[in-house]
Amino acid sequence: MAFSYNELLQLIGLYFWPFVRIGAMLSILPLFGASSVTPQTRIILTFFITLIVAPNLSLPPPVDPFTWQGVLFLLQQILIGLVMGTVFLIVFEAFTMAGYMVATGMGLAFAQMVDPATGVNSPVVSQYFTIIASLLFLAMNGHLLVIQVVVDSFEYLPVGTHFLNLESLRLLVEFGSYIFSAGVLISLPAVTALLLINVSFGVVTRAAPALNIFAVGFPVTLLAGLVMLSLMTPLILPHLQELISRAVDLITSLRLQNG
Repeated sequence: MAFSYNELLQLIGLYFWPFVRIGAMLSILPLFGASSVTPQTRIILTFFITLIVAPNLSLPPPVDPFTWQGVLFLLQQILIGLVMGTVFLIVFEAFTMAGYMVATGMGLAFAQMVDPATGVNSPVVSQYFTIIASLLFLAMNGHLLVIQVVVDSFEYLPVGTHFLNLESLRLLVEFGSYIFSAGVLISLPAVTALLLINVSFGVVTRAAPALNIFAVGFPVTLLAGLVMLSLMTPLILPHLQELISRAVDLITSLRLQNG
């Protein structure tokens, strides 16, 4: 069975371009992009995912990867993969932001440890939210949803030389700013309760100036914060589902300049 040169380029591109896009996405995707996951593991995972999904995709244009046009194709796949990974990363950053707000209110902002996902210090409350969200993400087959989204993206974000248009970039920036409002919504019950407690201690301090408010207030706010965390844990799932739904809607609304 003989192949022409263009057919050979299409066959190579059928596996190479999805490999690049999926690999770029996994490099920044939460859980898979953590520093604890070695690059070799991500490459092997990307390889097997590509082997499974590539036969179901349409043939790409016949482009030699070692030409300037092939370089543009490569940059396009890397950009799209990083954008999709960033969108899902923002989902988990909302829980990190919520943890910062709760930790500040309950007096645990100084209790920090290295986050294995990002390699930076974050409050233990943020890591608690992130761990719960990650476990729920896996339990609801979020990793399979991510793979399905990146496979479907080859239909509305086809392989070519065109990049994302300005409207898509604007939507991405707006979704990035959404982590602040989402973090506030997630932490609102605990922050409100802790604020009322601090206001109450302010009134007590005015009524009894001799009372050592630091010796009494810190254990109370710490205990109230732990109680609020136990009450807020069941609410993480609805927030996670809402954020993932918004992330998927955003990705499906991305378009290229010629789209």
